[in-house]
Amino acid sequence: MKEEKEKMNWKEKIQLNRRAFALWYRECPAVLVSTALYSLVNAVFPYITLFFSAQILNELAGARQKDILVRRVLTLLAVEAVVLLLKAVVFRWKNVLSDGLCIYLYDWKRQFDKLLSMDFCDAEDTRTHELLDAIQQTSQWGAYGMRMVYLQFRDFIEALFQLLGGIALSVSLFRLPVRVDAGWLTMLNHPLCILLLVLLLFGVTVLSPCLETIGTKCWIECDEGFKFGNRMFQFLSRLMSEDKRALDVRLYRQDKFFEQMDAINCSYGIHSKAARYGRGKMGVACAASAAVSRIFIGIVYLFVCLKAWGGAFGVGSVTQYIGAITVLSGGMAKMIEITGNASVNAFYLKRAFSFLDIPNKMYQGSLTVEKRSDKNYEVEFCNVSFRYPGTENDVLKNISLKFKVGERLALVGQNGSGKTTFIKLLCRLYDPTEGEILLNGINIRKYDYQEYMRVFSVVFQDFKLLAFPVGQNVAASVIYDTQKAESCCRKAGVWERIEIMPKGLETMLFRDLSEDGVEISGGEEQKIAIARAMYRDSAFLILDEPTAALDPIAEYEIYTRLNQIVEDRTAIYISHRLSSCRFCDEIIVFHEGSMVQQGSHETLLMQEGGKYSELWNAQAQYYVSDAS
Repeated sequence: MKEEKEKMNWKEKIQLNRRAFALWYRECPAVLVSTALYSLVNAVFPYITLFFSAQILNELAGARQKDILVRRVLTLLAVEAVVLLLKAVVFRWKNVLSDGLCIYLYDWKRQFDKLLSMDFCDAEDTRTHELLDAIQQTSQWGAYGMRMVYLQFRDFIEALFQLLGGIALSVSLFRLPVRVDAGWLTMLNHPLCILLLVLLLFGVTVLSPCLETIGTKCWIECDEGFKFGNRMFQFLSRLMSEDKRALDVRLYRQDKFFEQMDAINCSYGIHSKAARYGRGKMGVACAASAAVSRIFIGIVYLFVCLKAWGGAFGVGSVTQYIGAITVLSGGMAKMIEITGNASVNAFYLKRAFSFLDIPNKMYQGSLTVEKRSDKNYEVEFCNVSFRYPGTENDVLKNISLKFKVGERLALVGQNGSGKTTFIKLLCRLYDPTEGEILLNGINIRKYDYQEYMRVFSVVFQDFKLLAFPVGQNVAASVIYDTQKAESCCRKAGVWERIEIMPKGLETMLFRDLSEDGVEISGGEEQKIAIARAMYRDSAFLILDEPTAALDPIAEYEIYTRLNQIVEDRTAIYISHRLSSCRFCDEIIVFHEGSMVQQGSHETLLMQEGGKYSELWNAQAQYYVSDAS
């Protein structure tokens, strides 16, 4: 997804950063509070050492009074001990809430919450995933985007306290005069000299981070190349490690694709755009920034040493003033650098908010779905047509259908005939383009969206199980009813396999998270997915190719216990194996988006020239013995 690098004014940049900060504060205020406290303690600590060390050195270079020296040393040790203890406590608090992983998790959770809450049509849109991919990549390689706002807040607070502490400890440097008998050094007492020095120091301090920001802005110009390079690198790095690709990689020698590493070099190599900037504008700006900062330190050393030579203060104060002004300048430079980076980061924040601001257009509804113990729900499609957003042709055309309670209904048809789209509309993943769908006589759009979805349990063809214990997969929850999970597994025909696993329902599936994980076959996975749908105990059970991964014997076992699996639910099947449709009460035949036939298996076979008869005869060679 290519984005225009349009110019943003400062007002827009400030609004984006302020909005991002407000979002962080709303989501995790304790993180910001703990970070601010730690930054305060961290910034103050160096000044404590500087101040008391200067007092001790001045006393050693002066009167050397033992009691004063002892008192100052003990005071330094006591204050440092208290501050270090406070620093450790606050550091622990901050790290528990906001270490690197936690900040990543906050960022990921925000993105995934949005992905799950947005309209499904947007969640399925390729452009949405391209946008999210770009956001995640820039966050990973440069921490740009929402995560940068937290990092800038942390650095800004510390820089602010450094600045205030530096001012407090260095004010006397300009107020203490050189002795009148110091000759030409007395010119350092002149207000104009002090003003010129302050302006020089300020100018040099500002110049360094400004040069740094010029270099940082070059990253935006390289953004498109970085995105492609990152995607290529991530794909190639996973190519050899994914077990699902292992056979293809070995058989077709797909490791040869590593020759495509040239594509990564085009993004990051010596001939890349970033490298050209590094040799040019970006490199010059960063080098000049470093040089200017060294010049600043030289000026500070010169001025402080000249005033000390002129008798303005003792040798111990030299340490205090040099340290204080250096840290003060560092704090000021850091604040200016943060301002510049915030300006650059505004581009990435705009990208992040373009994802977070994707509007939900589907009406969420407010009516409570009646919870019926008898599962007596009826669904009716009334002249429903549907076309996917951005397309011109209807995928479903004028569908009218009413489900009878407790019925076993099969949906059949060739690929692309509209079966899966029908299920998506039923589950309200999409709303019809025309017509309406009723639940117990009420338009499903009027029901609370989340409550309505709980009426359905679905096993999709491309279902996924997680690398967690079997019981948690069945319940789709960390806490689950063991007896209920076992009962569902028995009905799905997978309990005998689970029973011999090392820890039964507590056995980890797969080896992603545990070396003791158990690898299971595709058919066993499908049975566990069916058990998961049963555990939810919804009124409607929808099975999309429920036996696709099963061998004929396992398929027959599933269908012979069909009544036990479905119980009093209304069951809907999508199937390409027409032999399985004989177990259903009624069969709906889809063709090119239209419902062309409806009836029992025997009734539809008797309709010569019908679509069902055509499909049945095409598959007859596979189950002719069953049909006899």
